[in-house]
Amino acid sequence: MTNEPTMECFRIDESGYTGFDLLNAEQRFQGAAAIAISDDDAACLIREHFPKLQAQELKYRALSRRPANHSRLLSLQRDLLTHHKCVTYVCDKRYLLVLMFVDYAVEPFYYERGMNFYADGQNYAMASLLSVAGPTMLGQPAFDRLLASFQQAIKEKTPVSLNALVAATRATKWRAFPEALGPLAQYAASECLSAIANPGVNTDATLVVLQSLISRMEVMADGPYRVEHDQSKNLLTYHDLLQRFIDHDQDIEFRQTEIASIKFPLKLAEVTQVDSKASPAVQLADVMIGAAIEAGNNLAGLRSGGLDPEAVLSLYADNQLIHLIPSTDFEEQKRFRQGTQAAEVIDYFSENFYAPRKS
Repeated sequence: MTNEPTMECFRIDESGYTGFDLLNAEQRFQGAAAIAISDDDAACLIREHFPKLQAQELKYRALSRRPANHSRLLSLQRDLLTHHKCVTYVCDKRYLLVLMFVDYAVEPFYYERGMNFYADGQNYAMASLLSVAGPTMLGQPAFDRLLASFQQAIKEKTPVSLNALVAATRATKWRAFPEALGPLAQYAASECLSAIANPGVNTDATLVVLQSLISRMEVMADGPYRVEHDQSKNLLTYHDLLQRFIDHDQDIEFRQTEIASIKFPLKLAEVTQVDSKASPAVQLADVMIGAAIEAGNNLAGLRSGGLDPEAVLSLYADNQLIHLIPSTDFEEQKRFRQGTQAAEVIDYFSENFYAPRKS
């Protein structure tokens, strides 16, 4: 048996990271999973469910290709979700980009006119409508060019890219939805262009993912806890942000949704990188997020094969799975986000970390 530190530890793994590019057609979803389990217990579970495993490392993608492994993978996840503290977060990156468009290319226009655009999740409602109906209302190719131009403008922050964004907005059938596209198409609103050009604004989804995971880990942890994650290049961004969260000692709390809030200083006390080949617990986090991302792709009709997505999702309790996807149930959105401090959260995280997006 190994002598692991006594502080509670959540193991994390991610999937779908594409940096600033939220329009990557091959990876529509991004997410991460966190599990509070020791390496010893994780190794026992792996041996129990995959007694004949020959590979050096348990990898979800390799296992899910073989139908003979499907029942074992579902049974393993059932054990994890039933007996261990777990949370999985998945976001539709295209929808997240539309949310960012609403945050930076729409909201500042209304803010300057004294309107709280975030009240009761109005931004989510607009972004959901844009995501679902935008291609039809605005024209599919034009809407795609608009999103690509917006993403490029946030990355480059040059007059040329900002002007290209305004032109792309005007090239859509924007009069079909002037509440969302009018600020740029009709007015080329300087307050919106300034928000997009802000050096602290980017389209990396890492902060979105971590805010959601942390909001649940902070609730699940009985006291100070630590995080371990793989040494992959993608997780370096996660590592840096987690360390910044740990170092942030200001006493402040924000309500994000009906079930989520975040309070600083965090209980999170330490983050370390490990080799996943030597960490059965990190390998189990890979299984959890791999199955969730695969389920998202299958339900969206982007992929086929692997585990039955409905079977995967049925394993989760409501507080174990967080997802950021468009929803046109506007009344439910309003109820869920009633009283949210969204504007304060966005301002605070922009100032202290970098361009946020709450879940």
